[in-house]
Order: sequence, then structure tokens, then C-alpha cells
Amino acid sequence: MRYHLLVGTALAVALSTGQAYAQDQSPAQDAAAQSGADAVGEQPAGLTEIVVTAQRKVESSQRAGLAIDVVSSDELTRTGLTNSAGLGKLVPALSVQQNGGANTIIFLRGVGNFTVNGYSDPAIAFGYDGVYLGRPTSTSGMFYDLDRIEVLKGPQGTLYGRNATGGAVNVLPAKPKPGEFSGFANASYGNYDALSLQGAINIPVGEYGALRVSGNLTQHDGYLSDGTSDDKSRALRVQYLAELTPDLTVRVGGDYSFTGGKGAGSSYQGHYVYNPVAGAYSFVPSGLSKSTGLLDPAAQAYRQTLFLGLSGRTADPLDPDLYQNNRFYGANAEITWKTDAGTLTVLPAWRYSQLDNKFAAPAFIGFIQEKDEQFSLEARFAGERQGIFDYILGAYLFDEKVDGNYTFAQQALNAYQEFKSDTRSYALFGRLTANLNDRLRLIGGLRWTRDEKKFDGVADVFLVKCTQTVNFRPSCPTATLLPVGDSFTQLQAPFIVPPVGGATPIGTSGALLIHTQTAVQEPLNTSKFTWRAGFEFDVAPRSLFYGSVETGYRSGGFSLSQGYETFDPEYITAYTLGIKNRFFGNRLQLNLETFYWKYRDQQVNHTGVDLAGNQGQFTENAGRSTIKGAEVEAQFLATPTTLLSAQVQYLDARYKDFAYNQPTGATPPLTGCPYALSTTNAGQYEIDCSGRRAYQSPKWTLNLGAKQTVELDGYKIVLAGDTQFKTGRYIGFEYLAVQRVGSTWTSNADITFSPDDDRWSIGAFVRNIENNRIATAGPTYNAASAALVVTSPPRTYGIRAGMKF
Repeated sequence: MRYHLLVGTALAVALSTGQAYAQDQSPAQDAAAQSGADAVGEQPAGLTEIVVTAQRKVESSQRAGLAIDVVSSDELTRTGLTNSAGLGKLVPALSVQQNGGANTIIFLRGVGNFTVNGYSDPAIAFGYDGVYLGRPTSTSGMFYDLDRIEVLKGPQGTLYGRNATGGAVNVLPAKPKPGEFSGFANASYGNYDALSLQGAINIPVGEYGALRVSGNLTQHDGYLSDGTSDDKSRALRVQYLAELTPDLTVRVGGDYSFTGGKGAGSSYQGHYVYNPVAGAYSFVPSGLSKSTGLLDPAAQAYRQTLFLGLSGRTADPLDPDLYQNNRFYGANAEITWKTDAGTLTVLPAWRYSQLDNKFAAPAFIGFIQEKDEQFSLEARFAGERQGIFDYILGAYLFDEKVDGNYTFAQQALNAYQEFKSDTRSYALFGRLTANLNDRLRLIGGLRWTRDEKKFDGVADVFLVKCTQTVNFRPSCPTATLLPVGDSFTQLQAPFIVPPVGGATPIGTSGALLIHTQTAVQEPLNTSKFTWRAGFEFDVAPRSLFYGSVETGYRSGGFSLSQGYETFDPEYITAYTLGIKNRFFGNRLQLNLETFYWKYRDQQVNHTGVDLAGNQGQFTENAGRSTIKGAEVEAQFLATPTTLLSAQVQYLDARYKDFAYNQPTGATPPLTGCPYALSTTNAGQYEIDCSGRRAYQSPKWTLNLGAKQTVELDGYKIVLAGDTQFKTGRYIGFEYLAVQRVGSTWTSNADITFSPDDDRWSIGAFVRNIENNRIATAGPTYNAASAALVVTSPPRTYGIRAGMKF
């Protein structure tokens, strides 16, 4: 309640525009909303300057001494980006995938979160309107009416803090503009019955206030044959900005979004069969295409041929009744007070999400019912030119409560999890810049963070285990498999539910129903200093040479698996050198970045068998990686109407150490990595993936783009196209051959016709011209040793229209 009162108080202050002081002219709004000319001085003709606030100050992206990619609002509109999954097409360093339910998994240069749940944290800090979002599931429904998206590459341990080991993504909405009545409306329609409607209106309130209301509707049919990988989303955002005095500005906002439909789907690639004589697995292709969803009749028929080794019989069809019913709410404020000593910025925020999903992408039914509530408060004071120094001092509070119920109904094994997680994090941070002369600046930063976590959860696991064999293979063909249900109280006859640690026979089938339970009641407290040291040197008026060393960490967490109840934080140290240039009268931009990251105690989530003998996924500090490479970005304004762009990344990301244990069973572990019986842990295999390339880490990524404007008498035609090339990479952490994707190309094109003043436009687009369903994730259904694949959208095309006023 105190959190709601704080945000409400900020709202009440902002609405008091009638008390705003008279002034001769409107002061500057929030720094991020200023034009490039305001922020970086008068611009010469040529390439446009892009203003960013990634370092908590307003500056040109070309004058910011860090590795950053920026996606402008125009580019977001042109590419039709409506969710975080599309960011990977625009930023070479980024990989984003959606694996069922509300799960969004983000990797940046091989650093990311292997899993998404309510008791572990992401490795890429995702921020919306300056507010860190603790749950990756909460990143839905915000990609509309944006000013820009900033992607920071590398750890951001001082200004962003915990859970930014790989970098940060900042989604920044367009802000209200006092004194201006304006707005826009965009619509598009395409194949798969795709409809997108987006609009905003900016209404002046008095002389020094403004209200901005934005909305979005996006929907399309499923990209897979069973109707999965669809989209049905709605979103609304309301913001109010008041310039109360020449030095005091308050902005408040509220937002709501809804995500429905069936959610992400997947397809069967095939399954593995173990040959005890040869002592090896062989792969049997499914014969199904990547567009055949798991609920398609052909896929359901294939599923019934899959053998569940634990239960001694083949699998049953999947329940086809899938749904998403996810709702997200938020309220935030930004209070900016300029004084003679510096500028104070205060950011209170509240977020709430309610998840209700039933999905089948892992080839079993999953239920996610979860409520997440977070409150955060950040205060920063920034001073400029105090002698030779600029500085930022800040404090941060984050409080999050998660209440979840998860069910994973795998037929042979059902896991029911109920938990509550409470996280409180405090931080103090600062950054000092010494302006040694007009060209050289030294930067130092330090942050202290205290994380206090509490977890209270219980997992009940039921296993149908066959006790009889035929020809050395479990055989219980009449055993009844576990039903789909969101709680174990729904287990009915022929099951006699055993007590914890017990087993009861399933009729006369020869199978037993075994019940185990893992209860976790653990605190997990961590204190950590992270730091940054760097320099910036102006080689020429439009050439910046920079370098830095920065550390970061991701907090530890919990697993509801026996023997793996907690895991520790992970740490990273990143070394960066780069140069940013503009040449030929501001017509050529050429930027180079080199990087070397050392990653230790890496949190690796993998499939395995816990110490109770249950199959599942759990997290260990099993990894140590070295990540190095370089990135070159170029833009060339060849003529006033021709813009060419290129961005290429070379990435060498490898696990120096990546070994973990798995209990022995009837068959060896299904993995592409070497394994052997452990010499230190009896009854365990040691699986060693050391030396492998990191997950989701192509060696080369290339983005090329071109935009040509054809000028007519008062009108113009804009032709645009882009393509992305990636070399081979692994998309599954078992490193199986079917989890390796070869080199891929994806190309897009569009055409737009409009008057010179852009007050309206019409156009057409085609995305993924090659119609390649590129594999983005390769999970396995371990109960049947089946290999799955999640793919990117197929070729889509359509028409669009827009207007501005």
C-alpha cells in the first residue's frame, strides 16, 4: 500500500498545473526528449545525430564512450517491431527467443538466461521508461509509440547494477510535449490475418502541461499448422507532464497490456533411440516440417510412437486446449529538479503482472499461474563542471514479491510447484568524470549492492515407473499415464495417491506411482561492489576514442530440485576499446569496438536428474567463459537521398569450463558432450562441455541495409531493404547435432509513398523474403528423448497506412 501511495502522491503533484509558476518561455523538457540539436549543439548537414540517455545524461550516441546500438522510432515503425523477439533482427549482438507461455529469453554475445521462472533472474537488464523490470515475462505490450530503444553491450554494473552481466535494453516511450496538439495513427494488414493498429494523441493542458495517450492492438493467426505462435495483444499508455516551475518538471504515467492467444509453439524434429549393444544413441527423424505444430493431427500421431522409457509405454496425445491470459499493469513518475549545484532526478515506479498460461511448446503441457509485484525507487543527483569534475550520485531500492503455481504435466512425470519469492535490493552508486583538458576525460564508477532474498516453495513430483521388462526394455503397455491438471489433487482413479516417499501400484499394469517432494525454505543474501574505470579522448572534433573496464554480477537464486536448491551469483569483467567517427562532412559514420569478457561462476540451467531421481531442469554455477571479438558499424549518406548501412560482429564465445553431474540411470545421458562416470561422486556421470562455443553465439553476424528516396513534385517514394546473415550456432544446451543451426540469411523490403511533409503515408512490406523458418531454440522432451525446434516467423507481407497531425 505504501508503494501505491507514493506513486499516487507524485500523480497528485503533477496534476496541480494550475499552481505552475508563470514563466517567459517553456524550459527544456526531460533531457531525453530534446532534439539532437538541443543536446549536442547545432548539427551540420548529413547524418542525423541520435541522442541517448544510457549513461544517465543526455548526449549524442557518437559522443558516448560505450558500446551501444540505438533503434529509432522510424526504424521501429518501418520494421513492424511489436515485441522484444524482433530486436535480434536489428541488433547483431542480440538474440531473443520465446519458448512458450510468457517466456522471453534474451542473450547478448553468449550471455543470457537459460530459463525464465519466478525464482531466478535474467542476465540482461530490461528497462522500460527508466524502470528496471525484474521479470522477463513483464516485457510484453510496450513496443508502441516509442522514442527509441537503446541496447547497451557489456556489463553495466555501476549505473544499472545487478542482473546486467551481459548488458541492458532500454525501451523509451515518446513523452508528452507541452504546447503541442499532435498525434499519429498507423495501421497495417497482412497475411496470417495480421492486423496492427497503433496511435497516439498529445493534448496540451494549459501552457506548461501536456497529456499523451497511446494505444496498440496487434494480432495474427498462428504461424504453425496447429494455430500456435499466434498473437493477440492490446496495450494502453497514459502520461501527463507538467512544467511546474522553470526548474521543476514532473511526469507521471500509467500503462496496461494484455496478451492472449495460444502462445509460442514448436515442432518435432525427431527422437533418439538408445542401442545398448552399440552403446550409443541414434536419431530418428520425425518426417514432419518445421511448420507442423505439436497439436497438428500428424504430429499427434507421431507423438503416439514416442516411447516413454520411465513408464514402459508410448506417449498419449497432447491436450489441445492452450491459452494465454496475461495482464500487465504499471505506474511510474519522473521528477526532475534543476538547481545551481546540479539536477535531481527521482523515479518511483510500481509494476504488477498476472500470468495465466497453458502451453505445450516443450512437448508437454505446462501451466503457469503467477502474480508478480515490484516497487522501485531511484534517486540521482548529477552535477556538471564542479571544477574539472562531472559526477552522478545515486541510491536505489527494489522490492519484488512473486507468488507462483507451476505444473509441468509430462505424462510419465508430473511436477507441481508452489512457491513464494521475496527479493529486496538496495544500492548506492556514483560516477566521477575528470575533464583533464578539452579532449581527455577519465571516468570512474562504483556501486554497492545488497540483495536479500527469501524463498518458500514446495515441489511434488509424481512418476509413473514401470517395474517389468521385456527384451531388456521396460514394458508396461497398459499403464495409465498422469492426467493434465494444474494441481495434484486432480489425480484420480486408477491412481491411489501415495504419501511423500511412497509408491502405489497402478492397477495390474506393472507400473508404480511414486511420489517425492522437495521443500525449499532458504534465505540468500549477497553484498557486492561493482566498478568501472574508463577514458574518453577526442581524437578530432568528430572522432572519439574510448576504453573501459567494467564489472557486473547476476544475483543467485533457487531451484525446486533436490540437491540443487540454491545457486550463487555469477560475475563478469569486461574490457572494451572503441572509436567512433564521422567523416566526409558528416556523411560517413564508422565505428569500431573490440571487447574481451571474462565470465565466471556462470549460472547454467540444464536438464538432468536430481538427487531424488526426478527429471527436471535446475541451475548450477557450472560455467566459466571467455568472450572476445569485434564489431564494426558504418553508415554512409552516399547522396542526400541514398543511405547505406552495414554492421558486422565477430564473436568468439567459448566455455573454458562447463561441467556438471547427472545421476546414472537405465541409459546414459543424452548429450553431444563427452561424459564419463564420475571418479568423485558415486552413481553420477560427469558431462564436460568445456571448449564448446557458447549458446546462441554465431561466429559472424552481418547486417546490411539501404534506403533510397525518390523525390517527386511535392511527394516522395522511399524504398528500403535490409538483410541479416548469421553463421552456425547452437540453440540447445545439450549440444546435440540437431541443435546446431547452419548459416542463415533473412531479408526484408518495403516501399512507402508520402507527401514531403509526411502528414500521411501508404506502403507495402515483405519480411523474411527467403521464407526460411530459422530455428531459434532446440529444446528436448527428455521423457521420450525427443528433439524439438522453435522457429522464427515465416515470410509475411502486407500493406500499411499512416497519418500524422
